[in-house]
Amino acid sequence: MIELKTPAEIQRMHVTGRFVAEVLSEIGRLADVGVNLLDLEHHARGMLKRRGAESCYWDYAPSFGRGPFRNVICLSVNDAVLHGLPHDYTLRDGDVLSADIAVSINGWVADSARTVVVGKADEEDLRIIRATEEALEAAIAIARPGNRIGDLSAAIGAVAQSHGYPVNTEFGGHGLGRTMHEEPHVSNKGRAGRGLTLRPGLTLALEPWLARTTDQIKYDPDGWTIRSADGSRTAHSEHTIAITEGEALVLTRREPETSTEG
Repeated sequence: MIELKTPAEIQRMHVTGRFVAEVLSEIGRLADVGVNLLDLEHHARGMLKRRGAESCYWDYAPSFGRGPFRNVICLSVNDAVLHGLPHDYTLRDGDVLSADIAVSINGWVADSARTVVVGKADEEDLRIIRATEEALEAAIAIARPGNRIGDLSAAIGAVAQSHGYPVNTEFGGHGLGRTMHEEPHVSNKGRAGRGLTLRPGLTLALEPWLARTTDQIKYDPDGWTIRSADGSRTAHSEHTIAITEGEALVLTRREPETSTEG
């Protein structure tokens, strides 16, 4: 079932989205050489607690995970790209860190992700980060009433192809609102003109993610962390948007920053 949100409900999601943007900005600022992933996790927990926000990840137990997720943020390093389980790992110079967080405030959810480089950046890492951001913005630009879900998928896939990156379609974007995952699914590759017609009130999390040289994935023994199958580096960018009568409203847009990011 797809629920179209009212303008008032979208405004409540925007409140959550601004907080999610704040958390990701703070995590990006703190991510530095010598910082432990568990320190970032606990910092995010503190921010949620002070705001009275609820983590959508805590106790999350989908079919692909191993037991309930017991963290508030996904932190994925280098060849890890999705559902990274925060663990005792100290960030090193040149590491690529993807942070993904979804929270609920007063019953309304927002979800966003970003990728940053810790310390000195390799140009190839910056290039794949930029590709995910370009793909995300390309999809947002055409997220207007009358267009279709397939148009968003095709836009993301076209940007990835233009940069020479393969696209995995097992995990992609999704609807959200009262819960973290709602219909419809938004693949990161597809055919324009296909799928659900976009209507005002539809709220979506769009999330292109890429690996340098493969579209295949593998799981860590923790049952959560998803990596590129060949060990190549990855990047992930995500925003929550609302379809309006005109341009899409980006509910998780961060303030401009000086740090290197996707």
